[in-house]
Amino acid sequence: MIRPVSGPIPKTGAGIRNLFGRFGVLPVFVIVLGVIAAITPALLDSDNIAQVLRQSSIVGVMALGATFVLIAGRIDLSIGSLLSLASFVTVDVHEHFGPVAAVAAALAIGGGVGLVNGLIVGYLGLNPLIATLAMMSLLQGVTLVYSGGADVYVAHPEATWFAFFGRGYLLGVPVPVLIFFLLTVLTGLLLHMTAFGRKIFAIGGNETAAAFSGINTHRTVALAYLLGGLTTSVSALIISSRVMGAQTNIGTGYEFEVISAAILGGTSFLGGAGTIIGTLAGVVLLSFMQNGLLLLGLPYYIQWLITWGVIISAVWVELAAKRKRIFQ
Repeated sequence: MIRPVSGPIPKTGAGIRNLFGRFGVLPVFVIVLGVIAAITPALLDSDNIAQVLRQSSIVGVMALGATFVLIAGRIDLSIGSLLSLASFVTVDVHEHFGPVAAVAAALAIGGGVGLVNGLIVGYLGLNPLIATLAMMSLLQGVTLVYSGGADVYVAHPEATWFAFFGRGYLLGVPVPVLIFFLLTVLTGLLLHMTAFGRKIFAIGGNETAAAFSGINTHRTVALAYLLGGLTTSVSALIISSRVMGAQTNIGTGYEFEVISAAILGGTSFLGGAGTIIGTLAGVVLLSFMQNGLLLLGLPYYIQWLITWGVIISAVWVELAAKRKRIFQ
């Protein structure tokens, strides 16, 4: 005898909805990347993997700080221009005062700009999109005025240890990759194992409730922006050390790539959700996707279309999943 099934029968659509609600568009990217790897085996070549990881470290380090800002329900569009300014000043200071002063200058600029953004958004309450968009314009203008429109280069790259940050190896691993993964561990502990991290999630989830529970929302948001500025300054050290020079527009477009990587890894564009390990996965997957497209012979500007697609599709999936309207 066939017994009747008790309870509701699971729906395939519900399972897919749960999958996308939890992981966003990440599974789609994994599948597409697997197809590209099957077509172009060079994607998984050890030398290519090392090169992609080295390149992804610049975006990756920036994305770690941006994850805190996004989870707090904010956004920072100024990090690309900050990367340009910090990189240029780093190389210029290096040429006049040496590598130690250059490292200090990079961290000071990144921390200073991040703190100003934090004060404007966190304490003055300005819209983060407008405030950081204005800061983006200001920083790019300052970079052009400071540089006079000319690029700057390290005159004697072979005579300085500054190249260690971008070109060095430690135990056979590229130093930028080690910096990226070390900061991934540290920021992961900060976000998921400390009171500060819990405050970030609380503010992004419900800022009013967080304030009523005794959380200093102004200070927490300001610190999130400060962290974002500092991680951008570390990326400036990596990229200027790798190139041993800087251009006035070297950071153009990085802000969108950083945001794309973070939300691809599951960080909510609306705040309140996200993980550092997810950001790590998003950065690596996006970098390999871009590299795979180039190996397929597609033009470089296709990467911009991918970035657009990531942002639009990830936000749409998140909104649709929360409203339980996807695949119904």
